[in-house]
Amino acid sequence: MSDTAWENLVKKQLKTEDIYSVLSKENLEGIKVKPFYSSVDKPLVNLPKIEESTQLVSRYHESLEEDVFAFLLDHNVENLVQKIIFVNNTDLAGHISPKEEDQYFSLIDVFDEEKAEIDDQLVKELLAKQFRRNICIDISLHQNAGASIIQQLGIALAKTKELIEMYGSEVLNKLIFRIAVGGNYFFEIAKLRAFKIVFNQLSKEYDLDLIPYIFAETTLRNKAVSDHENNLIRSTLELASAMIGGADAVFSNNYLIDKSTENSEEISFKQQIVLAYESIINVFEDASNGSYYVEDVTRQMAEKSWALFVEMEEVGGYLKLLKQGSIQKKIYDHAVEEQKWVEEGRIKLIGVNLYPRLEVKKSIAELYSENKIKAVRWSEMFE
Repeated sequence: MSDTAWENLVKKQLKTEDIYSVLSKENLEGIKVKPFYSSVDKPLVNLPKIEESTQLVSRYHESLEEDVFAFLLDHNVENLVQKIIFVNNTDLAGHISPKEEDQYFSLIDVFDEEKAEIDDQLVKELLAKQFRRNICIDISLHQNAGASIIQQLGIALAKTKELIEMYGSEVLNKLIFRIAVGGNYFFEIAKLRAFKIVFNQLSKEYDLDLIPYIFAETTLRNKAVSDHENNLIRSTLELASAMIGGADAVFSNNYLIDKSTENSEEISFKQQIVLAYESIINVFEDASNGSYYVEDVTRQMAEKSWALFVEMEEVGGYLKLLKQGSIQKKIYDHAVEEQKWVEEGRIKLIGVNLYPRLEVKKSIAELYSENKIKAVRWSEMFE
């Protein structure tokens, strides 16, 4: 069907000649989204991932030991055999001495955002470990603090460049990227795909041809204390975005925001099981390749985030900008604008600002700081 035929059909269904003003939808990323797509200007190649199938990661509990293959560990557990282990505790990492057949990954961020420095001693200790991936670059904090997608990807590249300058380009093979996945379903698919493009582009600057190892987890940004069922629905969609976007590992944060129970931890993990075994979306290499919409958004995100990275490097890099307070201010500006959209109902959260049961209880000034990158949930304004 031709574009004109599509337009005529839409005009008839919407009963208006001005379909583009009706169908256009603003976003805070500056991404241009068309009402419909019939082609894409620059088709992208297939974007691979490192793991053959996305690893489904659970927080460790002994009742899951037989059935779960990949665990996130905050404390030492003896005799875990033939498991993939994501280490989430600095002290624990210091005590682990993996055998050659063990598969350990560090999720410990070596950047101190408040001091604006890299923990050199921690980096050296982690690099000395026989881990599959030794050094974590954590941008989940930035997403949960309200950074835009473009900012998240630009910061990830800038933090990577800081590590290369200190430890050489060989560190690229030792990195794992911890990324929080938000609720904008197709944009988050495109985010992971765009990051693969720009990371590969950065690696080519050093005569390498690499893809990033992505550990994707559900965001806390759109979760609410009093809406457990809605939290489950949101995090399920976020996990689907991560799998389709090509994450190497996925993890679901507890859907009970203000507490954690053995049952809620198990349910949070089983979201992944249902998605993987009912839809098998965790086994595809690049499931969204060929979607004109996702392809176009992916390309735009890659171009914008690379431009931001270059801009950051030209004025001194991530740590210098962090010391100056520039990074904090940019994230703050975006986060506040996003929070205003929530307050105005332009970003809709069922049970919070759509069919609400609560009133505004905290102002934007109480929630956010220009000088500190800190996680803030949208619904905190109403709780």
